[in-house]
Amino acid sequence: MKQGRTTLLWTALILVLIGGLHTAWRHFVHQVPLLPGSQQTYWDLEARVEMEAEGVPVKVRLAIPQSQPGFLMRSEHTASPGFGVSFLEGEQRYAEWSIRSATDTQWLYYRAQFQHDPKRHVPAVDNLPDLSVSNWSLPLKAAAAQVLRRAWQESADPFSLAKALAERISNENNQNARLLVSQMTAAEVMVNLLNDAKIPARVLYGLKLEDGRRRQALQQLVQVFDGQNWQLFDVNSALSLDITAKNYLLWQQQAGPILEVEGAHESKVTFSMLTTHEPASSSVNALAIKDALLSLSIHSLPISEQALFKTLLLLPLGALVVVALRVFVGLKTSGTFMPLLIALAFLEMSLSAGLITFLLLVSVGLVLRQLLAHLNLLLVARVAAVIVCVIGMIALFAVISFHTGISTGMKVTLFPMIILAWTIERMSILWEEEGPLEVVKQGGGSLITAIFAFLLMDIYEVRYWMFNFLGLQLVVLALILIVGSYTGYRLLELWRFSPLAGDKHLKE
Repeated sequence: MKQGRTTLLWTALILVLIGGLHTAWRHFVHQVPLLPGSQQTYWDLEARVEMEAEGVPVKVRLAIPQSQPGFLMRSEHTASPGFGVSFLEGEQRYAEWSIRSATDTQWLYYRAQFQHDPKRHVPAVDNLPDLSVSNWSLPLKAAAAQVLRRAWQESADPFSLAKALAERISNENNQNARLLVSQMTAAEVMVNLLNDAKIPARVLYGLKLEDGRRRQALQQLVQVFDGQNWQLFDVNSALSLDITAKNYLLWQQQAGPILEVEGAHESKVTFSMLTTHEPASSSVNALAIKDALLSLSIHSLPISEQALFKTLLLLPLGALVVVALRVFVGLKTSGTFMPLLIALAFLEMSLSAGLITFLLLVSVGLVLRQLLAHLNLLLVARVAAVIVCVIGMIALFAVISFHTGISTGMKVTLFPMIILAWTIERMSILWEEEGPLEVVKQGGGSLITAIFAFLLMDIYEVRYWMFNFLGLQLVVLALILIVGSYTGYRLLELWRFSPLAGDKHLKE
């Protein structure tokens, strides 16, 4: 027993030592700061082109971004095994891939890093876009004229007119606008209406920047000119975007297609993004380090995979919380690590919305489970039926949330459906065997554990450390080993037996 304890302590000590050395190596060699507030924030953006090659020469052209008001490009590169690549410079930049022959599914990657720089000036307008003639059909012409006339009366300049048009186009109760949008996109409708008013405008594609997002699509934005200046408008939200805003980046500077492919079909492009942190005064040598250990780290993966790992690397912390509350406190949970999955759903939603959604799902699920009990089904069939019911409830809650304007409610799909179904089944059986009190204990214990795990994983500094210093994973593992070796009384056991200790003192 003593030898096993010694081995465990030495193992934990070695893990802490290795984790600490790796953290120090990342900090001193690669200049990664220990605190997230002491560095410059950068955006790593990745475009992934996927296509089905046809066994003939393939040529791909992708519009790519450049430095712009609010953002300074620091670096860019591509990953395209077997393909030749070249960059075409001009008012609109392109990356062009080519290969003599290719078959099956092919993936091409373009990656760029931008630094947010709000002091970058807005360039003067060189060439205004040409005014196009809107060929409205007769019903559309009348609707367009009415929308433009109302907006014109409530505006004073090109930008206020654009805002008034965006408000009407995004208004679902405006029948004229709905008729126009049914024939083309909202951004195209706005550009045509502005051109009818002799105001230059064009549709550009931009990327809304949200940390850790994967497989995102570009968003249509409208660029409006008044002669010397220009502004961007998001038609769907009817908002004028600050040109140097840090959450929008223009992917193209000129109107035109984003992706052109020859020799392949079913092509598409998706975008992933991730914030990274580096010291503002990092040296060229520190940024140029590319040794074997660095190339094997997760930071060399495509951004879409890095964004996934940014969440996965928080799981050991949640597991540590589960172990600590089970070992030291003695909290009972419905399933050992089910609270950890609930905490992950809370991270994507919010704590209050997540709690309400979870309680509603489990409550309705228990009622449906009691109805299924009268059918005398086997366990596997019963759980499968509960899974179908859970999916139906999640779909219903998402639809209700959408129509009532509750945006966080639409994220109910983030809850693990299979785990929820098993939780409902376990709680139902527990209700029948032990009574409702035990269900409340285990359900409450699961929620308390999930809340503590969420509160720890939601700390910004903790998320920064766990992603940028992978050696801390070994430190967490060491803590789990040490906590797991505890064999003493739990807090709830001490509270449970405290009356016995009081009786003993009275007898003495």
